[in-house]
Amino acid sequence: MSGQSLAEAPARAFSRPAIVLLVLLALALVSTGLFMTLGAKGSWSFVLSFRGKKLLSLVLVAYSVAVSTVLFQTVTNNRILTPSIMGFDALYVLLKTAVVFFLGIGALVAIDSQLQFLIEVVAMAGFSILLFRWLFLGEERSLHLLVLVGIVFGIFFRSLSQLMQRMLDPGAFNVLQDTLFASFATTDPTLLGISTLVVVLASAYGFRMMHTYDVLSLGRAQAINLGVDYRRTVMTILVLVAVLVSVSTALVGPVTFFGLLVATLAHSLVGNSRHRYVLPAAVLLAIICLVGGQTLLERVFAFDTALSIIIEFLGGIVFIALVLRRSAR
Repeated sequence: MSGQSLAEAPARAFSRPAIVLLVLLALALVSTGLFMTLGAKGSWSFVLSFRGKKLLSLVLVAYSVAVSTVLFQTVTNNRILTPSIMGFDALYVLLKTAVVFFLGIGALVAIDSQLQFLIEVVAMAGFSILLFRWLFLGEERSLHLLVLVGIVFGIFFRSLSQLMQRMLDPGAFNVLQDTLFASFATTDPTLLGISTLVVVLASAYGFRMMHTYDVLSLGRAQAINLGVDYRRTVMTILVLVAVLVSVSTALVGPVTFFGLLVATLAHSLVGNSRHRYVLPAAVLLAIICLVGGQTLLERVFAFDTALSIIIEFLGGIVFIALVLRRSAR
């Protein structure tokens, strides 16, 4: 009996999720290595410092988007929804448009980048927290109502943005459009320290709740029956999601379908719904996509296209495929 358990131990150690995580980790390390060294010329101290800041921003955004999407899908019990459905991207566009509309295009450059970042994070996180408090305080309301309200606010924000954009002169409109595309190559290094601190604190708090994520994925009724304080737990997770999404959006801009892309691939590759496997798989996939994609963009395509456009295109295809597959059922 002991010999049989010893023989089964390696099989358990190298199960499918473990093998997938090891392969993804290797690919992520290769991607980061190529990003830091491929085509490097001149002083290595300058190259490593310059590329290291860009690498940190890419990893930070990849981590924030992947974790926030997986956790949002867990609390909503729906693998098609992403945090962007709550209107984060639309609010970001509205804030940028309002600055140009009321203060002029020069305000985007004149206003301190750290102040812009702080205003955007506070506005997006504050908006989401108000929604969540309205959902969980007072009478009982469902998560589906929260999602519906988020969609309505998103449409409202987009309508206001489009109205103001139509009243701008063509030159200001073109400059504004350039700032609304997610850019992974022009992240402000001064914001990395603040972003990293916020993400680390949010992650440390979220890690303490790791044991409840699998229970929440079973559904509201089952989670309550198993002793989970559903309201408090879901409220806390949604606040963490709001903070992560706000930081990543304010840092590089909106990415609507990127989280859906990596979360769907993570569930498919791991073949296991346990969060201790899905979360790291989603993060590693996001790092591979962003860091590897940025390496190809800089060294092969010479910035002939934007990485966000390619990622959003692939994520949109995944979204359509998921919708069609569910409708076929």
